[in-house]
Amino acid sequence: MTQPGSTYTLDRMAATLALDEPVTRVRLVSPARARALEALGIRTVRDLVAHYPRRYIDLSSKETVASARIGEQCTIEGAIHDIKLKRPRPKLSLVEIGLVDETGVLMVTAFRQPWLMDSLKAGMRIAVAGKLEFDYGFKRMTNPFIEVVGEGVGGAAGMIIPVHPATEKVSTAWMRRLVGNALAQTCGAHDPLPLSLRAKYRLMSRQTALSCIHFPQAMGEAAEARRRLAYEELLMLELFLMREAAARTAGRQPVQHVTDGPRVRALAAALPFTLTDEQAAARDDVLREMAAPHAANHLILGDVGTGKTVVAAFALAAAADSGGQAFLMAPTEVLARQHAASLGPLFEAAGVAYGVLTGSTAPGERAAVLERFADGAADVLIGTHALLEDDVSPANLTLAVIDEQQRFGVEQRSCLLGKGAAPDALFLTATPIPRSLALALFGDLTLSYLKHRPHDTARRTTKVYAKQQRGHAYDAALAALARGEQVYVVCPLVGKDAGERDAKAVHGRSVEEDADEALHPAVSIEDDADLAGDDVAAATREAQMLQQSTFVDYTVELLHGKMGSAEKKQVMERFRSGETQVLVATTVIEVGVDVPNATVMIVEDADRFGLSQLHQLRGRVGRGEKPGAAFLISASKSDAALARLQAMETTDDGFELAAFDLSLRREGDILGNRQSGASVLKLVNVVRDGRIIEAAHADARAIVAADPQLEAPEHRALAREMRIVFEGERAQAGG
Repeated sequence: MTQPGSTYTLDRMAATLALDEPVTRVRLVSPARARALEALGIRTVRDLVAHYPRRYIDLSSKETVASARIGEQCTIEGAIHDIKLKRPRPKLSLVEIGLVDETGVLMVTAFRQPWLMDSLKAGMRIAVAGKLEFDYGFKRMTNPFIEVVGEGVGGAAGMIIPVHPATEKVSTAWMRRLVGNALAQTCGAHDPLPLSLRAKYRLMSRQTALSCIHFPQAMGEAAEARRRLAYEELLMLELFLMREAAARTAGRQPVQHVTDGPRVRALAAALPFTLTDEQAAARDDVLREMAAPHAANHLILGDVGTGKTVVAAFALAAAADSGGQAFLMAPTEVLARQHAASLGPLFEAAGVAYGVLTGSTAPGERAAVLERFADGAADVLIGTHALLEDDVSPANLTLAVIDEQQRFGVEQRSCLLGKGAAPDALFLTATPIPRSLALALFGDLTLSYLKHRPHDTARRTTKVYAKQQRGHAYDAALAALARGEQVYVVCPLVGKDAGERDAKAVHGRSVEEDADEALHPAVSIEDDADLAGDDVAAATREAQMLQQSTFVDYTVELLHGKMGSAEKKQVMERFRSGETQVLVATTVIEVGVDVPNATVMIVEDADRFGLSQLHQLRGRVGRGEKPGAAFLISASKSDAALARLQAMETTDDGFELAAFDLSLRREGDILGNRQSGASVLKLVNVVRDGRIIEAAHADARAIVAADPQLEAPEHRALAREMRIVFEGERAQAGG
């Protein structure tokens, strides 16, 4: 006999399972449409229901032609009076539309969209959304979003029209229909959020939230739906990160380090300066985590020159005091040897035995270093990726310190930590990350911040110039050279492969995406990986041109990403010694490079860099007694891109810049989504959503503490959802 509610239960299960079926199971998704959807990353029904609108056209708050204000974004509805296709020059077409309402005429110009002649006809009612301008006696919009007002595939019945990211082969109107079909097919699916959390924050059910974010009846509904779904994204990410961290030391016994031993005390006595209050607090944070019964997983976020390394030195000394050993891994040989040079005298005074291992270490020296570390005679090994080699085998690794941790992949970090039973992990980064972003990306880590430079005697100025004004920057460079100082010129020249990637990225972009780009400036360079396509030939020509035309009386050398490490080292040594006066670099100049005589940096095409990357770059000048100057050159015509760069002129606070930069990005654009797990964050804005991030982080900690395996009945749906989402993310990353 059928039990009451069993059919309902089966329907819910079927709807839940339908989320992970191929997108071709959705009504009206043909094989051709499925291929077009795959170009947007949509492969399953789940992907389609999570393909959220980029923005909304709110027809309930329209302006008339007469009331709309020049220079502002607005929505105007009216009837098409006439529509014409014009070709002002070869290979350039434009469609001009005369739109009329009861108050006047609006001229609409759509460049390179000749297909509008087939879809729009005189007499149709349309809504247009964009920036209003005044030209040739008429109010005008150029390349606005255009929507036919009506029922069916070509239009929208409601007063609020969602604008989903689309392609030429699947229009925004078709996307609305397909998303609606997917929502109908999955109606009734299990909600992964426990009822207690939904009640705690008064959150919509997931089904209601999906319906309201895609097809809101009022903008308030869309906001509440986004709040619910953003919280869910964050909670699952935090849970995933915390469980991954727990898995690293599962079944192993971490070391409870001695943090007040003789080496730590001797190191403090050997310091030639007194720690700032901020540095002392960070040191105490690290040592407290190391003394705890669990494996430490700590991140120090410090702006350039704030003293992260000296704080890490106390952790390394504590490992030695506890009878353990430690790694200090840096991303480049230059930085590793600089750490050895600065920490070596302190370690010697504190009785900490150390060695250095890089890719260029001579075989005999390498064998001796490895033997000392393998038999426990050395306490600390400072090195580069060379530490990851199989023959690097510590006797008792209890601490791994990874400098500039974002420069290493997840597998590299895991490999280093895997050389010990359950070592504490200390990560350092000079990339300024606001707390909200740090929690979103590194929810499994405890955090310390260093925001102030204790010895910042030489000041730095920054000036933004348009391309046609770049002569001012080069005049300043020549003046510095005449004073006996040195100059960096950063030219982010990318080669053919990168160019093709850029072309693919923009191919098929819709007009609304182009308009959105004007509001949210693109950033293509955020770390060295983005410059892997260095165009060596173009870079060589650029350096030769500067040598022959601008810096004729000085020596110019080139540094690019395809050079070998030995060649890079030689170039940098010649620049450091003053043999070379001008260094032209296509790749990011390595963090930690210290040339006090370098006082001027010119960054060409600066709008392509993230502000945090620019902030780190300009940190290479003004490092001595002489003040530094950074000049940012931009060819961008975008007001938003220029305003973003001009923030560099007004603040030298890396964390403030990072927060400002993030506030301009699209929702979910978090450090290029390069960090493990971050690509699930489609709705989160780390500046605006700080309180949601904090809440999700605290709730995830409480859940993991009470139910580490998420086996309780109220957590099973959440565990299943998290497993599916992150296994899918890994599969796509692997493909």
